[in-house]
Amino acid sequence: MTTLYGYFRSSAAYRVRIALNLKGLAYDQAPVNLIKGEQRSDANLARHPQGLVPSLETDDGLMLTQSLAICEYLDETHPEPPLLPADAAGRARVRALAQLVACEVHPLNNLRVLKYLVNDLEVGEEAKLAWYRHWITEGFDALEAMLTREAGTGAFCHGDTPTLADLCLVPQVYNAERFECHLAAYPTIRRIVDHCNALEAFRRAAPGEQPDAG
Repeated sequence: MTTLYGYFRSSAAYRVRIALNLKGLAYDQAPVNLIKGEQRSDANLARHPQGLVPSLETDDGLMLTQSLAICEYLDETHPEPPLLPADAAGRARVRALAQLVACEVHPLNNLRVLKYLVNDLEVGEEAKLAWYRHWITEGFDALEAMLTREAGTGAFCHGDTPTLADLCLVPQVYNAERFECHLAAYPTIRRIVDHCNALEAFRRAAPGEQPDAG
């Protein structure tokens, strides 16, 4: 059985759960509690030398890390339904949208960065929240503009079926709402996320539905 090592509120693990669900793949979950520091355990470091989540162990024993790489692996090994468009221009656009979130916004606001700000740099709670909201605003301003002005946008970030871009967007919006970021200025983002969350694959991947959420 394929096993996903993750944490229920990890955006990166959330992306992989959506991908697995969209592909209709069965998988077990092995929680790694980031709050308790289990990501730095010997067992997790053996799976993921960075001491992060997610890791995906395939049913043939392959250990994969990095959520975007895992999602593309799943897309290549289980092509239906596709997470990337058939045309090169479409794939480039979807990857650009996905990477805007996964490589620009998310790394600045993930748990280890926020803990470093508070614990090592002694940043106060209000300053931490200002940091978080600044990077959400900067990233979502750009993303909203791209989604609004570019012809490729449909019911989802690209066209009328979910792609890798949606897998990145939905978890980031979930976290933005957790930190009480104001999203009224992003009607296209909110519309797409609502459309995604109407699908069973996205609903089952939501943090509150995971075995370690309690």
